[in-house]
Amino acid sequence: MSRDKRVYRFGTDGRGGDATEGSAEMRYILGGKGANLAEMARIGLPVPPGFTITCQTCVEYAQAGDVWPEGALEEVAAAERDLEQRYGKRLGDAADPLLVSVRSGAPFSMPGMMDTVLNLGLNDESVRGLIAQTDNPRFAWDSYRRFIQMFSDVVLGVDADLFENALTARRLLAGVRTDAELSAEDLEALVGEFKAIFSDHVSAKDHPELVVDGAVAFPADPALQLRLAIQAVFGSWMNERAILYRQRNGIPDDLGTAVNVQVMVFGNKGDTSATGVAFTRNPADGTREFYGDFLVNAQGEDVVAGIRNTEPISDLASKPGLESAGAELERYFSVLENHYRDMCDIEFTIEQGSLWMLQTRVGKRTAGAALRIAIDMVGEGLITREEAVSRIDPAQLDQLLHPQFDTAARPDVIARGLNASPGAAVGAIVFSSDDAVERAQRGEPVILVRWETNPDDLKGMVAAEGILTSHGGKTSHAAVIARGMGTPCVCGVEAFRIDAAAKEVRIAGSDLVLHEGDVISIDGATGVVAAGAVPLVSAELTGDLGTILGWADDIRLAPDAGRPAHVRVNADNPEDARLALEFGAEAIGLCRTEHMFLGERKSIIQTFILSDDDTERAGALDELLRVQTEDFASMMRTMDGRPMVIRLIDPPLHEFLDSPRELDVAIARLEAAGGDPERVRALRDRLRRIDAMSEANPMLGLRGVRLSVIFGDLPLMQVRAIAEAAARLIAEGLDPRPEIMVPLVAITEEHVQMRELIERVLREVGAERGVALDIPVGTMVELPRACLVAGSIAAHADFFCFGTNDLTQTTFGFSRDDAEAKFIPAYLHRKILAANPFETVDDAVLELVRTAVDKARAVNPGMHFGVCGEHGGDPASIVRFLNEAGVDYVSCSPYRVPQARLAAAHAVLARTRG
Repeated sequence: MSRDKRVYRFGTDGRGGDATEGSAEMRYILGGKGANLAEMARIGLPVPPGFTITCQTCVEYAQAGDVWPEGALEEVAAAERDLEQRYGKRLGDAADPLLVSVRSGAPFSMPGMMDTVLNLGLNDESVRGLIAQTDNPRFAWDSYRRFIQMFSDVVLGVDADLFENALTARRLLAGVRTDAELSAEDLEALVGEFKAIFSDHVSAKDHPELVVDGAVAFPADPALQLRLAIQAVFGSWMNERAILYRQRNGIPDDLGTAVNVQVMVFGNKGDTSATGVAFTRNPADGTREFYGDFLVNAQGEDVVAGIRNTEPISDLASKPGLESAGAELERYFSVLENHYRDMCDIEFTIEQGSLWMLQTRVGKRTAGAALRIAIDMVGEGLITREEAVSRIDPAQLDQLLHPQFDTAARPDVIARGLNASPGAAVGAIVFSSDDAVERAQRGEPVILVRWETNPDDLKGMVAAEGILTSHGGKTSHAAVIARGMGTPCVCGVEAFRIDAAAKEVRIAGSDLVLHEGDVISIDGATGVVAAGAVPLVSAELTGDLGTILGWADDIRLAPDAGRPAHVRVNADNPEDARLALEFGAEAIGLCRTEHMFLGERKSIIQTFILSDDDTERAGALDELLRVQTEDFASMMRTMDGRPMVIRLIDPPLHEFLDSPRELDVAIARLEAAGGDPERVRALRDRLRRIDAMSEANPMLGLRGVRLSVIFGDLPLMQVRAIAEAAARLIAEGLDPRPEIMVPLVAITEEHVQMRELIERVLREVGAERGVALDIPVGTMVELPRACLVAGSIAAHADFFCFGTNDLTQTTFGFSRDDAEAKFIPAYLHRKILAANPFETVDDAVLELVRTAVDKARAVNPGMHFGVCGEHGGDPASIVRFLNEAGVDYVSCSPYRVPQARLAAAHAVLARTRG
């Protein structure tokens, strides 16, 4: 089979034979949907025939400026003729027309982000043929009006509200409540209205191919309909919501989307027809049950759009006229789950009692469900523990640390809906995505309240703390996207009567009216909606999460893992250290001593920095020695028997001083108020001293080891505090294991001289206390020069820990504080950068780390290496550091320790498999 093909067939040939050319392994060519359609057909499931245009064709089309690659249109036309021959019908045929759907299908699942066109092939003649073949005028006209509405919106960009308004007006005129109650005559009239809307809102200048007799007309030629629909699906790969979704989920922009053209089967042919979306297990909590929604006499878009409230999939097999298809579907659930060895997401249609499978894929699920499903499948013998661990996305674990309603609280429950995505959220009500973004940017937590969301709401859904819809089921757009993002969501809150224009919602059965800005709380695990702010509590690392993390630890620390992958924590106080131990940290990889100078102690370090009086300075230093000794002792006691890397003071001293601008303003106000001249004089002297310490570029100035060289009393005090604390605990029979780290070393002699000072103090304290203090001394590698001379430094160091925040700054020449706010977003948008280098490690920075490790290990084979910058908590970076750079551990903030443990296991699994 040629890999240069642009079109691949799938499904039966109409005579019971299989005409499928693809398989599940071809998702980068056929997209996930096309590959899985081919796979379902290959294993014998009923799949309507069709063909898939490859992802590579989409990429070539886009790169050429929306111009079809040479020969591609001819191949599509040949596939169209082949499909007509296989199915025995022709597109647009006036007697017995073939209708097709045109759907996107990227290599990675992007639910709702790209476009679909259904019922393609209808025109004023073929609709008559459809009536003749089905003897169902209502079905035919309903299909035609749906096609015009969807095609106009998706392909030509005509405002969908224009059609919805016409539909609403027609229901009022007919005196009915729902679309399903409209007659064939009503729907035929709507077709005429919809075509008029199309003609009035499509530009003849922009679309000359649609001009007939001097006016724009809805296209009647099925070949033109198909070409325009395929182009629209190609174009949707680069729409705003799809780009945002890919950025949020780490999906590359250069993959493109495949297009699947498939024979239509109809769930809107009466009471023996239905359509639905189902999961082989519950994607919200992982329960082994058939889960999902269906609608009788409807098309698939009705289910996910939330325009009608659905029925649970468990009721399908007992529905009159649908019993056989429902039982058959349940059999296919087992077939697919056993074949894919995972929970599957399924789309299906039942046409007059016959079941057709329209899609399957490995289903998206919440973090809690992912854990439950993985553990259960290990117990069922479907997968191994290693496979179970590899299937859990480390980033997804953040969902499990989402807050929940405090069980001690008594929420004022005002409504209930469907528990669509777990976690609890509190925020101000907003009724539009734009308002959600605006308020969130001001730092205000919001709950996005909508009748139902649609793909254009993605930016508001990302900005919101939680999502609430009054319509839609557990497989609606809001539910699926919220679960994927880990955002709490409650759907189908029927008591919410939303008036988005008035920015208010009335609660059915009560006099309560909520307005924009009113605070509500939602619980996505129970479906509860409460007035006001309900107290929230965080979850604990127990149950399924504890099981998976235990398996992950077994993998990453296994004797046969090659090099074990350790996880430490960045902690500066006993509370964080205790929390980190609860989260599974093995040691402290970074204790930032300067954080111990803040709060009420800030005045002590200020006295040391600014005083001219030697006695005052000495007193301040003694007080710092006392409090630092207590701090270190407390933390070492918490970490008894575990390493604790303590970094000597790093930031410029001016960071501990008052803002000169604020001090200048205070002086001016004091003078204007006739304040005490002596007080003014003292403040001016203080301002002069602060100004004297200012630097043009303080991040590259007097900081790190340079600070210790110039202000030698500070490192002497800090080392003595560490030594005194360790000696005290040893005397108590404990096992303190501090490691002293010298920051921002660029020159070997900097480290050599600091080590001499450190070891002298350790000897002095050890002699005074009568204990042997064998404390390792290492270097924090944060500068490119240090990486290049790492072999020289390593001859005098016991360990290296890479501070990748500063290493990234100095490698790029970017100021992190400025770059992330001012130009990195633009660089990402313009593809100058593929990712924010302060979030995910850059290749060049990784190469510097690898170089340093190799050079140091060659000189000092017994050294150990860690990473303690922000990248130490990023799952993708963790795998690369452990496998490509050869470090021994990563260190991160307490709440990222669970993610790091799982990512470290992924690194070992990738290493052992590779």
